[in-house]
Amino acid sequence: MSNDRPHVVAVIPARYDSTRLPGKALASIGGTPMIQHVYERTRRARGVARTLVATDDARIADVVRAFGGEVAMTGAHATGTDRVAAVAADLAADVILDVQGDLPRIDPEALAACVAPFADPAVEMASLMTPLRDADEWRSPHVVKVVTDADDFALYFSRSPIPYWRGARAAAALGYRHLGLYAWRRATLLALAAAPRSRLECAEELEQLRALERGIRIKMVFVDSAGPEVDTAEDLERVRHLVEGEG
Repeated sequence: MSNDRPHVVAVIPARYDSTRLPGKALASIGGTPMIQHVYERTRRARGVARTLVATDDARIADVVRAFGGEVAMTGAHATGTDRVAAVAADLAADVILDVQGDLPRIDPEALAACVAPFADPAVEMASLMTPLRDADEWRSPHVVKVVTDADDFALYFSRSPIPYWRGARAAAALGYRHLGLYAWRRATLLALAAAPRSRLECAEELEQLRALERGIRIKMVFVDSAGPEVDTAEDLERVRHLVEGEG
């Protein structure tokens, strides 16, 4: 990047009332709350000038302040993107990076890779993709797939296997697994947050389709992995064992 590189602020949306694992942001992993793992790894990402947690829960805010982190209190919001946009409205930043609070092993290099495309002034939005591990992931509605053009801009995201193979699928899947990390130009994020939900977004329950339907190109960056996501109690135990093994 040149000396004109954009000013990037990372926002970690965190809520207490997770549907499948309430309080997971404060779950202890190796004696440290999960939100602190995410915060500290995000701060180490090259190109990120500032990191803060966005929450409407005093318990999370107190824990973040206790370890020296920065907090922005918000109202209740339907999605993490809405929460990030509410904070971004008051930030002096060129680019906003949304880091999910349930990625305690997030690789700082993956975050750096997500913001790197903004060296190009034409890029409005970026996200990450990684290889599909097997046919089960390709078929699973719980795994979001993405297919891209020749320049690695997203063509479509889906919970369905894409593309459709008319004959026998003799080769590896053409799509990738989408990782739910996003970076936007601040103005792009605010415009998307203010826009109504789109038809495809409602059909697939995928917010990023709102951007595609509005003509916003999403630059997809390939990474080997972003680390395990903690969505269930079983996920949490796996990450705990991983951290204990490293210790």
